[in-house]
Amino acid sequence: MTSEDFFNSIQQQLDNKKPFVAYRKPKSTCINAMLQNTDAVHVIKDYTEKGFVFAPFDASNDAILIPIKDSLSIECDLVNYNVSETRQSIFKNLEFDKPQHINLVQKGIDAIKKNQFQKVVLSRCETVEFSETNPIEIFKSLLQNYQSAFVYCWYHPKIGLWLGATPETLIEVEGSRFKTMALAGTQKYNGTLDIIWENKEKEEQQFVTDFIVNSLQNSVSNIFKSETETVRAGNIVHLKTVISGIVNFKEINLKEVLEALHPTPAVCGLPKEKAKQFILKHESYNREYYTGFLGELNLQEKTIRNSNRRNVENNAYASVKKISNLFVNLRCMQISDNTASIYIGGGITKDSIPEAEWQETIAKSEVMKKVLQ
Repeated sequence: MTSEDFFNSIQQQLDNKKPFVAYRKPKSTCINAMLQNTDAVHVIKDYTEKGFVFAPFDASNDAILIPIKDSLSIECDLVNYNVSETRQSIFKNLEFDKPQHINLVQKGIDAIKKNQFQKVVLSRCETVEFSETNPIEIFKSLLQNYQSAFVYCWYHPKIGLWLGATPETLIEVEGSRFKTMALAGTQKYNGTLDIIWENKEKEEQQFVTDFIVNSLQNSVSNIFKSETETVRAGNIVHLKTVISGIVNFKEINLKEVLEALHPTPAVCGLPKEKAKQFILKHESYNREYYTGFLGELNLQEKTIRNSNRRNVENNAYASVKKISNLFVNLRCMQISDNTASIYIGGGITKDSIPEAEWQETIAKSEVMKKVLQ
């Protein structure tokens, strides 16, 4: 399918108020979409379903599925295309938001010093008003600007419209093999990845790494941790450690793996439940799907072992595996009418400085604001 036909198809789905998701995996040249046939709300029951999942931060609320069996799947190769509109956006004065967020961060630090938990991730919601705009054009801008992120546009007429460009994998599963990442610590990108990281940032990243390994060690084997590296995500950089291994799905199912991982300390805190309850009590808004997760669930993928052989021979070496590619819903926004709600947060530890945490959210907000200007 041509890119023009692809974008026309998702535009028509939006105009007809039918659910869809369009997305591009990190560093891929292919954009995929699932266009749901009806406006029914499909709820995940046990994560054996097949399709595209959109799950909230609070797992006590429903995760939504766009089922592959009730959807038209389309794709196109990413080519150069025009983003056809410019937007007149009104970025509000943040002087009111700043003391509120700094006060929230200080509450988190105080709670850590009282040994209520080791880390908590605290966030805020910032609204941007803009002139009449088309979400599909914003999606195109995200695709152009953030090639190493998982970029998506998700819509359900009974739930809402979300867009994002997330740098963080929750988990990738191919057959029995899995891969995930610990992503934490934040600095502004200043033209180099040769970064000096403070102890607070190193500790924050280690919390996430240890949590993931400890959560999975009883149900996986051959766990491997990569060296920690500095990676760029738009205008900021993070510390990243890749963790991989083999899942024994005879002893544990995908739902149990996700319950062990989500929400990770990178978006919630440690211990998980105590940090989560602090967030639900003290944050002044409902996160909804921000810091939830989303992605392909139990899709079938055909793999070929030796691509150098002729096609006829390839068929004998082809195998079909079940894959899931799930990402943490960061660097995202929800659009309603002509208002974008941008969600940003940061990890708080005993060494956090409230003013610095505020500035971190400012830097993170630029990822979404860039495509609204």
